[in-house]
Amino acid sequence: MRIGELAVTVGVTTRTVRHYHHLGLLPEPERRPNGYRDYTLRHAVVLARIRRLTELGLGLTEVRDVLADDAGRDLAEVLEELDADLARQEAAIRERRDRLRALLDREGDLPTEGPVSPELAALLTGMAHGPESPMAARDREVLALIDTVASPESRQRLMAALGSAFETPAAVARAHEVYALLDALADADLDDADADDPRVDEAARALADCLPDSLLPETDLAPGLDDSFLRALYADVAPAQAEAIRRAMRMFTERGR
Repeated sequence: MRIGELAVTVGVTTRTVRHYHHLGLLPEPERRPNGYRDYTLRHAVVLARIRRLTELGLGLTEVRDVLADDAGRDLAEVLEELDADLARQEAAIRERRDRLRALLDREGDLPTEGPVSPELAALLTGMAHGPESPMAARDREVLALIDTVASPESRQRLMAALGSAFETPAAVARAHEVYALLDALADADLDDADADDPRVDEAARALADCLPDSLLPETDLAPGLDDSFLRALYADVAPAQAEAIRRAMRMFTERGR
C-alpha cells in the first residue's frame, strides 16, 4: 500500500501518518525502487491501534509506552491512569456546572461584575440598592478581583465578614454615605489633601468606622494583594481619595491594636 491508501484504510490523514513516523510511533516501511513507501498490513494494524488509543484520550507519549516492546507499563496500567484523569475532569466539570446553575438561578439578579462567587454575588446584590457612585463601582471591581485570586478559605472569611457587616439596610445606607464622601473628593486638588482638607478626614473616619472589626484578623486575603496592590489602588483614584483611604487604613489598623 502507498501512504494515501494506508491513510484511507485506517481513516486518518497522510499528514497524521507522517507525524507518527516523525515521532517514532509508526515504523518506516521499506521503499520501492521508485522511492515510494510500501506499507504492509502490519503498518495498518499498528496505525489502527494508535487511532483507537488516541480516541480513548491517551496522549502520544502514553501511546508510545503501550506500543513499545519493552514498555515499563502495560495497557491496563495506562488505561487505569486515563480513567482516573477522566474522573477528575468529570468532577471539575460537574463543579463548574453547579456554579453556573447557582448563577443562573439568580435570574435577572446577576451583578455586572460577574461571574463571581455566590457569596460575592449576594453581597453585591445587597449593596446595589443606592445612588450611582463611581467609587462604589470601583469597590465592586476590587472585590471581584479579590474574589478571583484569594484562596477559597480567605474568600469565605472575607465574604462572611462583609456580609454580616452590611446585612441591614442601615449598614448599607452608611456605606453609600461613605461612597458619597469619597466621590466628592474626586475633583479635590492634592494640595487640599496635604493641607488637611476637612473633607478628607471626614471621609477617612467614615470609611474606617464602616469597616467591620471581623476584618481585623485578615492579613493575607490573597497572594499578591500587598503593597504593590495598594499602590496600584491608590494610583487608580484621585489624590484626595487616595489620602482618605490611606488614613482610613491607618485608623482601622490602630483600632485593632
